[in-house]
Amino acid sequence: MENDESFKDRRTAEEKAIDDWLPITSERNAKWYYSAFHNVTAMVGAGVLSLPYALSELGWGPGVVVLALSWLITLYTLWQMVEMHEIIPGKRLDRYHELGQAAFGEKLGLWIVVPQQLIVEVGTCIVYMVTGGKSLQKFQQSVCPTCKPIKTSYFILIFGSVHFVLCLLPNFNSISGVSLAAAVMSISYSCIAWIASLMKGIHQDVDYSYRDKTTGGNVLNFFSALGDVAFAYAGHNVVLEIQATIPSTPQMPSKKPMWKGVIVAYIVVALCYFPVAVVGYYIFGNSVDDNILITLEKPNWLVATANLFVVVHVIGGYQIFSMPVYDMVETFLVKHLKFRPCTQLRMVVRFTYVGFTLFVAIAFPFFGGLLGFFGGFALAPTSYYLPCIIWLILVKPRRFSTSWWINWICIVFGVLLMILAPIGGLKTIIASSKNYKFFA
Repeated sequence: MENDESFKDRRTAEEKAIDDWLPITSERNAKWYYSAFHNVTAMVGAGVLSLPYALSELGWGPGVVVLALSWLITLYTLWQMVEMHEIIPGKRLDRYHELGQAAFGEKLGLWIVVPQQLIVEVGTCIVYMVTGGKSLQKFQQSVCPTCKPIKTSYFILIFGSVHFVLCLLPNFNSISGVSLAAAVMSISYSCIAWIASLMKGIHQDVDYSYRDKTTGGNVLNFFSALGDVAFAYAGHNVVLEIQATIPSTPQMPSKKPMWKGVIVAYIVVALCYFPVAVVGYYIFGNSVDDNILITLEKPNWLVATANLFVVVHVIGGYQIFSMPVYDMVETFLVKHLKFRPCTQLRMVVRFTYVGFTLFVAIAFPFFGGLLGFFGGFALAPTSYYLPCIIWLILVKPRRFSTSWWINWICIVFGVLLMILAPIGGLKTIIASSKNYKFFA
């Protein structure tokens, strides 16, 4: 009996040592404002620059409604996740899949959450590799228009090399400086996008009609734009992992500072998304490109600056979305395969992951176009309705109560988004496939 007790103590100490080493649970001393800029970095991606284009495919009325509804629904589902972080007394659900396991059971919870979370996080990291490389290329072209053209692959390689260094930062708190810089940059290039558009004045012969000449084409474009909007609200996949870094006591549970940070982040999201989308579409109409910086063209120095800001932002964004992936792999290796927690193991895991995302980005520089299709399956559930289903299971609101109805409305909206967005995404892939070049 005594031996069993000492083994239990040793085991507990061993588990504690492992948790102190893993990226998500290693430090729990983050401030509320860490969650604010982590969430801004995760949420305000380079996808904000495609929102005027999405609005042009949705139209004024439906576009503004979809943007506003998405903002409200995802803020509500984010609140649910923050509230459910400590819904089980004495336990913190530090990872999205742990929340899924609490609702659906140990095995089913993993199978429901992990594949979707990985599609979003790995997919976003690859898109950020491509975006970072292409933004570097646009910066070079703006600064030196007469220079000899360099392949996109080389710029992606330059951008990717940075992450072989940054990936060694152990946890969320250690990347807080990178995340803060990224958050500031995302606000900066969003402001450049809409203020520069406003200064240009309304485009001559501006046209707000739908882009396609056929009804079928416009319907598919509408569905595709829904996928673009869903991609703009992908931050839910890292929210519990961010909350895990905040200290929690019975007097001051982690949900209070976390929610404070989320509110600040969502105000910033609104100040970035709505002006860029509305002003961009108002000025350029349906002639706006899928990246508003391309439509702006001049002044060169301003477009170059904005592209450089995008590069800095996606450096931070990559780190935020890759940290939960590192945690999943490192947890599996250390807890299940019994590897010893050490720096060498961390280096192997992270170099392999960065190398994989870099290779895919170079091989498929059109990956962003594919994400509209695949992302619809995972982005809509994880951000729009999976938290609502978990809430109905764990919190059990009274049937037909206000909370019950709100959750079901969010679920219906999210399921429609999950079904319709990939249909539009597939149309975009087929239409653009002739321009796709591997290793471009």
